Parts: sequence; C-alpha cells; structure tokens
Amino acid sequence: MMDGSVTARMPPGPRPPAVRAPRLWAWSAAGVIGFFVIWQLLSASGWIDAKYLPGPLAVLQAIVELSGKPYSGATLWGHLVASLVRFALGYGLAAVVGIPLGLLMGWYRWLDDIVAPFFGALRFVAPIAWVPFAGLWFGTGIGGPTLVIVSGAFAPCLINAYRGAKYVDPRLLEAARTLGASGPRIVAEVLLPASLPAIVAGLRIAAGIGWQSLIGAELIVVGSGVGYMMVQAQLNVATSIVMAGMVAIGLVGVVIDVALAAVERRIKQHWGKAA
Repeated sequence: MMDGSVTARMPPGPRPPAVRAPRLWAWSAAGVIGFFVIWQLLSASGWIDAKYLPGPLAVLQAIVELSGKPYSGATLWGHLVASLVRFALGYGLAAVVGIPLGLLMGWYRWLDDIVAPFFGALRFVAPIAWVPFAGLWFGTGIGGPTLVIVSGAFAPCLINAYRGAKYVDPRLLEAARTLGASGPRIVAEVLLPASLPAIVAGLRIAAGIGWQSLIGAELIVVGSGVGYMMVQAQLNVATSIVMAGMVAIGLVGVVIDVALAAVERRIKQHWGKAA
C-alpha cells in the first residue's frame, strides 16, 4: 500500500526516448513529405514555369538518366567521383597540416606568437575568395580546387586542435614531465590523445566547409565534377539537371557528416570510459 500510494503521488516525469522516438520520426517524415508535396504542387500549378522549377519526379528522372548517360563528359557518378577525389586531397592536406600545427601552437608559446597573427588574418578570407587566385595559379587542374578546399577546411582543423591542446588536464602534463618526457613526446603521447574529441569535432566542421568550398571552386575553375556539370546544365537551361546535382551534393554531404558524427560519438564514449 505504501509503495502504491508513493507511486500514485509521484509527478509524471519526462517520457523516455524510446517512447518519444516514434513520434519524432513521424513528425520528420511528415515534414519531408509535406515539402515534396508543396514542391510538386508549385511545379504543376503553372505559377512558376516548369522549365525553371521542375517537380521532384522530373528531378528524380534526371538523376536516373544521369546515372547511365554521360553529361558534360561523364555520368553523375563519374562527376561525383571527380569531386570526391578533389575533396579527399584538399581535406586530407588541411588535416595533415592543421592538426599538428594546432597541437604544436598549443604547446609552444613562441610558435603560437609567430603563426597567430598571420592565421588570424587569413582565416577571415572566405574560401570562395581564393577561387580567382586559384584559377590564375592552377587553371583547371586539380591544384585550384585543392587550394580552395584547404582554405576552408584548414581553420577548423587548426583551431580545434589548438583548443584541445590548451584545455588538456594539467595533471597529465605534470605527470609526463615528472616521468621525464620531452616536448615532442608530450605533444605526441599526451596532447594528441587528450585532444582527440576536439580534433574530431573540428574535422566534422572542416568537412562541411571543405565540401561547400569544393563545389564553389567547381563552378568556376574545373573541367569535371558535380559543380562543373551544374554550370553546363545552367548554360543549357536544364534546370532538372542542376537540381539533380544539388540533390547529389546534399546527399553526399549528409553521408560525410553522418560518418564523422559516428566517429565523434565513438571517441567521446571511449573518452568518457577512459576518464
């Protein structure tokens, strides 16, 4: 009786995630379906010429056709592969340079004093602003898009590595010094592992900016890729192909972000257990 009365008087708490999840999925599905319905109605209504706003079915048809029929030199998948190769090169270069430099700046004050003024100015230059410079230097080769991607992805990699190194538990650093570890060894064996959550968060941000920067570069300084395909479609007033490219860009971006989010989640879970 006592247990029952106590239970009866307990205020209702928040519903557990397992109960709320189906409702959240239902709202999400309703939002997506509503978006496509409104899009289709606008296209079919005649208020906007279907030539400039094709419906979702027309865009889907364009995606299917582009998957097997080359457009501007390659199929949709061929253009995507070209874009992903450029992205991997620029993104990888930004991470390989930015993360170690950020860790070293977090440890060596003199290096921070040297790099910070130049980096502080350059990081406010929008990646798209590098496109004319990249075109002058590299033309339509792979160097131009790589430079633009690096300009966008480099800053998040460096900043998050730097902040991760700055906020490492001082007790870990003191223990490393007590054991006789040198500066480079502390960076590699203490700062790097301790900064991993911040570094992965920076890589996730850098991936989004780098992917957007690539598409901006492909609109101007390349001869292949999804951005290039969209420019050629725009010149031919093939709006369905332009929108098919936009859908492909968005889906690939989501896949990249989801993959990095999973890595970030795993590292944070492991970090919590280790702590």
